[in-house]
Amino acid sequence: MPTSKEKAAFAKRLKDSLPKDIKGGTDLAREFNLLYSSGPAVSPQTAHKWLAGTTIPKPDKLQVLATWLQKDVHWLHYGPVPSGKAKPLGRGEKYPLTPETIELVTQMANRFAGLSPRQRNLVEELITEFDGGAPEEAGTASEDASKGKAPSAES
Repeated sequence: MPTSKEKAAFAKRLKDSLPKDIKGGTDLAREFNLLYSSGPAVSPQTAHKWLAGTTIPKPDKLQVLATWLQKDVHWLHYGPVPSGKAKPLGRGEKYPLTPETIELVTQMANRFAGLSPRQRNLVEELITEFDGGAPEEAGTASEDASKGKAPSAES
């Protein structure tokens, strides 16, 4: 699911690519519907949501927009392709944390702290299964994640 930042960036690319005579959702919907024949017409409200960065169109609609605007569909949806300067990470290396990742980890740690000990153990086992780490590492992580929270009652 796209983040609000990704939706806003899509909206900016879309607005910057539109012809000057397209002033809003009504104009965009009218012009889009002249080209789109794969399903029901797009409402002015939907087109407004695209321009406002509330939603990103489905792939079939993105393709029609990209063709109409003479843009690459990947660029319209995601933005410029990474420069290619990034090298694959070596074993044990990790990507730097982004503000979005830090926010997500904080939310998940707070939710984890509210789980019963049995539920925590299940989550730790699941994470260990996916990341291939040793269970001891997961136990330390769960203790760190739950610091500052009162222990929950055993279920």
